[in-house]
Amino acid sequence: MDKGPHLIKKIPDMMNIVKVHKQNQIIGFVPTMGFLHKGHISLIQSARKDNDIVVVSIFVNPKQFAPNEDIDRYPRNIKRDIEICREQGVDYIFYPCAEEMYPNGFQTSVSLSELTKGLCGKSRPTHFSGVTTVLTKLFNIIQPDNVYFGQKDAQQAVIVKQMIKDLNYPITMHILPIIREDNGIAMSSRNKYLSAGQMKNAEVLNKSLKLAETLIKQGERNCNRLKKIIYHKIENENRNSNANIKIDYIEIVNFDNLQPIENVRTNTLIAIAVFIGQTRLIDNIVIK
Repeated sequence: MDKGPHLIKKIPDMMNIVKVHKQNQIIGFVPTMGFLHKGHISLIQSARKDNDIVVVSIFVNPKQFAPNEDIDRYPRNIKRDIEICREQGVDYIFYPCAEEMYPNGFQTSVSLSELTKGLCGKSRPTHFSGVTTVLTKLFNIIQPDNVYFGQKDAQQAVIVKQMIKDLNYPITMHILPIIREDNGIAMSSRNKYLSAGQMKNAEVLNKSLKLAETLIKQGERNCNRLKKIIYHKIENENRNSNANIKIDYIEIVNFDNLQPIENVRTNTLIAIAVFIGQTRLIDNIVIK
């Protein structure tokens, strides 16, 4: 077989390929919506190191976008994505269209009852059922032994981990650290929407999280006080630079179950989401 990646567009073709490899090889899987960046590359590199076969999916999933969200302008560049996958030694790219994944008559959804209620689930109530539905399909199609997610989408990672457990998937999940731009902004395909000035404004997300981390190291444990400090840091940036920043949420929760906590303890997630102009950005840190 010639060197990959092989672009597979049909579900039966992908399943037949998997059937052959599953006999004696370990499969690693990186699910993406494409427009790959260094964050995705870090996941692919870990998958390449750990597995015999690496599959990357590229699918802009319509079910995780609300009607008022940005699916039509979501950035896409399949030629560039293929080249990145080639450079990283990916074996297969699963690249289905929406009609392939959701044919006429499709009516099943997979959802979690509790973990999806807070954080991003408050302002995006249909988002996570779209994520878990498509991942259920992808896990069934690709049958990976290992899957790789980034910590940037922290709530998503906790949800998927619970889904894997609840549905008895024989899959090991790996959550890798956030990869950041030189200025500290968490890498995201949506960063493409930001102007140079907005990119500068967006630095406040990581700066406010680092400020909270420093205060925790100095002994601060009260979550309400920490949230207020983050809030004022972001609002000061908004006021001083006329940045059009709107805070969606600032939350401090247990990273295992996403429940709010009053005082910082081991494995605490500090997560924020803001709009800079029309672009929604998320960032977080985990206090170990």
